[in-house]
Amino acid sequence: MENTLFKLIFGALSAIVGIFAPIAGLVCCAITFVAVDFVTGIVASRHRAARLGTVWSFESDRAWDTVRKTAIIVVGIALSWLIDSLILDFAHLRLANLFTGFVCGVELWSFLENGAEVCNYPPFRWLRQFMQKQLSDTLGDQISQEL
Repeated sequence: MENTLFKLIFGALSAIVGIFAPIAGLVCCAITFVAVDFVTGIVASRHRAARLGTVWSFESDRAWDTVRKTAIIVVGIALSWLIDSLILDFAHLRLANLFTGFVCGVELWSFLENGAEVCNYPPFRWLRQFMQKQLSDTLGDQISQEL
């Protein structure tokens, strides 16, 4: 009885892993971007505290926010992939790739902000200002078109 239950559970888990195997690269990519942003965020936070002369401490709440964010990202990639592959497979939308690209773009932006905070490197500052201007211009155009 116990052996049969283990076979059933591991068989179901194997089936789930097999279904989602094609998106392993996307998940690893997104997790890498989140992890790099997390580490550089910690470094930027320490740098900011030192610059302001305040005591720095690691806040576990912020770390748990990152864990929850990562879980939501992984589920979002999986759900997007399910839509792509099982529901709208005829459309070839590649929603999982688009979703992952969006997530990685947001994390890259945050990484650049952290980099500008930590090293004050002029290209980081310029790129951050350029990206903010582009986003503002794009959103401003879209908002004015909707009105």
